[in-house]
Amino acid sequence: MDVARCLALLGMVATHVLDERRADGSLTAAQWLAGGRASALFAVLAGVSMALVTGRRHPLAGAARGRASAGLVVRAVLVGALGLLLGTLGTGIAVILTYYAVLFVLALPFLGLRAPTLAALAVGWMVAAPVLSHVVRPELPERDFASPTLQQLLDDPSGLLAELTFTGYYPAVPWLAYVLTGLAVGRLDLSSRRTASLLALGGGLLAVGATVVSRMLTARPEVQRALLDDPPATDADAAALLERIAEGLPGSTPTGGAGEWLLVVAPHTATPFDLAQTIGSALLVVGAALLLVGAARPVPRHAVAVFFGAGTMTLSLYSLHVVARTPGLLPDALRDSYLFHVLLLLGTGLMLTAAGLRGPLEATVGGVARTVAGRPQTRPRLDP
Repeated sequence: MDVARCLALLGMVATHVLDERRADGSLTAAQWLAGGRASALFAVLAGVSMALVTGRRHPLAGAARGRASAGLVVRAVLVGALGLLLGTLGTGIAVILTYYAVLFVLALPFLGLRAPTLAALAVGWMVAAPVLSHVVRPELPERDFASPTLQQLLDDPSGLLAELTFTGYYPAVPWLAYVLTGLAVGRLDLSSRRTASLLALGGGLLAVGATVVSRMLTARPEVQRALLDDPPATDADAAALLERIAEGLPGSTPTGGAGEWLLVVAPHTATPFDLAQTIGSALLVVGAALLLVGAARPVPRHAVAVFFGAGTMTLSLYSLHVVARTPGLLPDALRDSYLFHVLLLLGTGLMLTAAGLRGPLEATVGGVARTVAGRPQTRPRLDP
């Protein structure tokens, strides 16, 4: 899980720092690979971690579940507050932390369920939540395209709530499909190579299948005409429109009435096909990581754990990355260098892991949460 989490962190950094398109207008490899998928992987891993700290294959019940839920609420409040603070830095990054905190809270009613029920709910949510979002968003306040901030909480709490749940860059209501999927995965026997193989194979098939079916549907003339009636900006033809949005939209699709937008697969559109594709890619990464690390001998496995130590402290390192992107703090040559951010995050994670230390924010947030919830059986790593 830590290896997968580290890869998700590096993927999100790539989308923040690297160009989305080449000089000829085509998508860059980094955007094609990580756009929309890295953040989705974080959310799926959040669900896995929540399952691991609430009983693994046997969900906690009664008072034990209540204490675990209380700890998650405390964690959500602290992570959400940190996200609001980071949103004030003017980095141009859509900070995920406050949305992530809302996902913690939305997932609480599902903590007592087992894997089959959670998987069925995830499939249903993946289809129903985008439809609900498409219906209700026209009635909600217009979103603020900047990251949520503490000032927004004070000045416009209802607008902030709408942004965090439906209209923002990582809308928590449709994104709950990711957490439900992760909860289902975390309730499985993750020590089993068969489970890991099925996750990798099934995830890959789901990602490819969602992409192929979406492109077949959006190639139909009646669908393309409907998309052009309600584009995010004027395009001469539907092919140009679909190519332009291939780099992603700001969290959701247009809502002027064209339900055909729900057939699109593109990063940060929160359509059923986008959710299916990114859930599939997340399952592929998780399954592959379980297979590769599980097959390693003890010494190489320890080396992997140290090298990917950033995956154990992603809350601290994600926050460090956001701060490092603050205008004027660092020379532009460093601020805009992907290599610099990778070396900074991997190097910090490696040194702290080798020294047997946790990330400072993980230690603080985890300590407060454990005080409320009591000592968990497994140390939680829930932060992006």
